[in-house]
Formats: sequence, C-alpha cells, structure tokens
Amino acid sequence: MTFYGFAKLVVNAFAHTFFRFRVVGAEKVPQTGGVIVAANHISNLDPPLLGIASPRPISYMAKKELFAMPALKQMLPHLHAFPVDRQAGGTAALRAALRMLKEGRVVGIFPEGGRNVTGTNEEKAGAAFLAAASGMPVVPAAIVGTRNLRPFGRVSVVFGDPLYVARNRQSGGDGLEKGAAEIMQRIRALEESTS
Repeated sequence: MTFYGFAKLVVNAFAHTFFRFRVVGAEKVPQTGGVIVAANHISNLDPPLLGIASPRPISYMAKKELFAMPALKQMLPHLHAFPVDRQAGGTAALRAALRMLKEGRVVGIFPEGGRNVTGTNEEKAGAAFLAAASGMPVVPAAIVGTRNLRPFGRVSVVFGDPLYVARNRQSGGDGLEKGAAEIMQRIRALEESTS
C-alpha cells in the first residue's frame, strides 16, 4: 500500500468517526484522463477531506512555506502535493500542474488562492488557466460544514458536473476571468444546495 493510500484510510476513519461525513456526486469525477478538481477552501481539513471524497488520488498545489517545515517536507510529496510560490506568481507550479494533467492525473486547486475564512477572497484564474491550456475538464466541488467545525457535525463534499473552459486567444485575460467566475459560481451553487 502506498503512503497516500494509507493516509486516505486514516483520514477516512477519522472523518467517519468524528463527523457525520458524506460524499455526493463522486461519480462525476471522470474515471480516466486529466481532471482539475476545483473547490472552496475554509479549513486546513479541506484538502484531506476532498482527497478521501475523490475516487481518484488528487495532486495538490501547496504553499512552498509548508515544504520548509521538517516533518511536512518529507511527507507532502508522498501525499502528491507540490509547491507553489505565491509571491513569484506560481508559474512553476502551473507548469507542473499542466504536466500532471497531460499524464492523466487529477489536480486539485482552490480558486480562492488559499483559505477563505472571511469569505472575501476573490477567485484567481489558476483553475481556468489550467483548464483552457490543457483542454481538461474542471469538476467543481463544495466542501460544506468545515467553517464551524464541531465533533459529530455534518461535513459534506459535493461534486458537480464537469465543465470546460474554452481557449479563446482573442479574449485574452477576459476569457480566463469569465472562466474563473463560472467555476466559482458552480462551487457556490453546490454550497448553497447543500447548506
């Protein structure tokens, strides 16, 4: 068993022991090929919860500062995480993500750029860029119940229908902004339908 598989078993047991954890729409994640899973992000528990909800392993962008911590530096690569330098714009991470998508892997991304505890973060264009550049589908996902996390509270991960972001060189950045807005709207709609 891989370390990722072992970690998934542990987190799954934790989620089902301490929360009323449920997954809706996991079958909407395509079984093969490159896929982008784009989700909201409120709690530090969101990445592992999304990971156990997904029927396929997810590779995540994680802020490079986490890779400087001795314990995490060894563990994160085994959890399919790869570093993103947010100060430098994250171009190396985007290139790595594109390579993974072309290899047929699932890349997880949080369009708000990090934890959105206050609900005021604006969506970034990273997920839309990856979708447009790779031609791969985006599966929106809502993680609901982690804002006011409490033992035995309801926590849900809900996947939506895949969508594509068209590559339109004439529209330039406007096309990516529209794609990013649509992805975030789909995530918000899933949140509202589950709340």
